[in-house]
Order: sequence, then C-alpha cells, then structure tokens
Amino acid sequence: MDNHILTHKQIQHKIKRIAYQIYEANVNEDEIVVAGIEGGGLKFANKIVTVLKKVTGAKIHLCKVKMDKTNPLESGVTTSMPDEDYKNKSIVLVDDVLNSGTTLIYGVQHFLKTPIKQLKTAVLVNRNHKKYPVKADYKGISLSTSLHEHVRVEFNPKNYLVYLE
Repeated sequence: MDNHILTHKQIQHKIKRIAYQIYEANVNEDEIVVAGIEGGGLKFANKIVTVLKKVTGAKIHLCKVKMDKTNPLESGVTTSMPDEDYKNKSIVLVDDVLNSGTTLIYGVQHFLKTPIKQLKTAVLVNRNHKKYPVKADYKGISLSTSLHEHVRVEFNPKNYLVYLE
C-alpha cells in the first residue's frame, strides 16, 4: 500500500522554501554551485536552480555528481564540473532522500578535496536513519520511519509525489 507523504503542490512549496534558504545563506556570493547527486538528487537540484535563478543575481551553476550509490568507495565520485570551476565557491550538495547518509558523506568527501568557501546539504526527505555523521542543512520534510519502509520520490512532469511504501 502506498502512502502519500507529499503532494505536487507541497513539494513545489518546499523547493521554493529551500531555494530561498540557500539564497539567504549566500546573499553576498557572486556564484553558487548546486551539485545534484545523479538520479532524484539531480532532478531536485535542477528544480532548486530554476527558482534560484529567479530570486538572485548570482551566477548559478548546476553540477552533476555521479557515484555508485551501493558502493561509492569502490566506484569513486565524479562531477560534471572540473575541480577548478568550484574552487573557492559556495556549494550546496543535493539529494532527494537522506537515508543512511552514505551518498551524502561520500559526496561531501569529494568536494572537501578542493578548497571551497562553504558546503551545505539539501534533501527533500530526511529519514533519520543515519549511519554517518552527516546532516541536511536544508530539508523539505523529516520522517521517522522503520528500516523496512521505503521512501519513493517521483518527479514526473507537472506531478511531483513522495510515497512511503
């Protein structure tokens, strides 16, 4: 049985709120890098970028972060931007769901190899089952779920949904 957690309208509101929070934290920055983890994180990041471009005069860069989510240590982390392009810039690492923290911690580790101004994290759903010391600076919703439940995020055109399965 699928349980609706967030509707399209609620997700749109959360995207807008997170974008404004990112803007407020970077109001003095000329450039902001929004790094979306491939899959739902990249889709979520793209939607945040769309709002950010409307509310700030800063140059907004969308960076794709690629890794094997089941084994990020072995596969490594790669980005669509060379390190030089985000050096000394403000970065927001984005994923759709924060579950164990594995994906975010390896993404954070990748960006910390380069000198940067600041690094923040954003997620649509924070599940509170972390096995690593990583937190979401910006989150749409926090859920206390059992380990057997699964959160599914869909970014279908004109119909974004979050389910608990």
